[in-house]
Amino acid sequence: MPTLISRGNRKLWKGVVMVSGIRKEKVFKDDTLKSKRESIAWENTTREMLSAIAEAPTDTASPTLIDWGNSYLDHCERRLSPKTMEEKTAAFKRLVGMFGKGFLVEKIGHREVLRFLSEQNDRRSGNGANRDRKNLAAAWKWARKYVSGFPRGDNLFQEAERCPEKREPRYVPPEKDFWKVCNQSAAQDRVMLLAFLHLGARKGEIFGLKVDDLDFENRTVRLWTNKREGGNRECDLVPMTDTLAKAFNIWLEASNIKSEYVFVNQDITHFSQEHFGKPFSSRQHWLAKACERVGVKPFTWHSIRHLSATILYREGQTISTIQRILRHKSPTTTNRYLQRLGLDETRDALTAVMDKKRATN
Repeated sequence: MPTLISRGNRKLWKGVVMVSGIRKEKVFKDDTLKSKRESIAWENTTREMLSAIAEAPTDTASPTLIDWGNSYLDHCERRLSPKTMEEKTAAFKRLVGMFGKGFLVEKIGHREVLRFLSEQNDRRSGNGANRDRKNLAAAWKWARKYVSGFPRGDNLFQEAERCPEKREPRYVPPEKDFWKVCNQSAAQDRVMLLAFLHLGARKGEIFGLKVDDLDFENRTVRLWTNKREGGNRECDLVPMTDTLAKAFNIWLEASNIKSEYVFVNQDITHFSQEHFGKPFSSRQHWLAKACERVGVKPFTWHSIRHLSATILYREGQTISTIQRILRHKSPTTTNRYLQRLGLDETRDALTAVMDKKRATN
């Protein structure tokens, strides 16, 4: 079972697993019930993997699936976000669940890969199967370099064909709906919503925003992200608009809680007492309820980022400018954000050209 440890003034859950002389430990971010559950799940998964390693045959040059998975996940744990780790761990669990812990990697061929992906497509979706394909292909590429006895041939998951996907367009709220929610929110919530819109930021970037990240003299905000190659944590300097600077200043002066973070939980209800004074981690339920309260269709934190891009595009900003504001490495990603705008432009173009045509017969 996980234990509570102290780090300075903070209490954290720590998971520890020892199997056959191999010890693994991991410290989680706080002392909440959510972190305790995550630490229990991590202990169970790690114990299962270490036990499988101990039981695996040692007289073969080829690693087993569990060897491969354990090595890769251990490598990724130090580099990737918990959400990405959860996705990669789940992919290996499904692979091991189909073929068994002791199944040798050298026995995986095109037929086995097709069988696995087809089952995921049937049981879950084409989207889910393709996520597993992507994660296992990355794991295969890494293992060819670093795992002893791993097959040096083709990356079988990379070579496999993608499954058909059904992707619904992301919902982007009308600008009037956003302002309806924003204008009827309390002080901190209103400033937070404004920060999302003006910075085009991701949820983790705003929730992790610290007072030291705000440079009022140079009108910049430092946003930290893990969405970089290899999971590197990097910061980007983005402009701080005059409107946002004024809102930040007013909020920091008015806040009753002095914290290194710009936004912290100030709810003193019984359910939120353990989170009081701490930075937020989700707040998805709050946003849904805020939308419901003012009578608009619910939208998410990330859809505000899409709204920022939409507003900029409608006001005539170029793709390259929007790319820099959203901090995308590739313009292709920015284009995906703006696909829905293209529908109206295409309709206008068709109308302008085709309506002039008349039947000649």
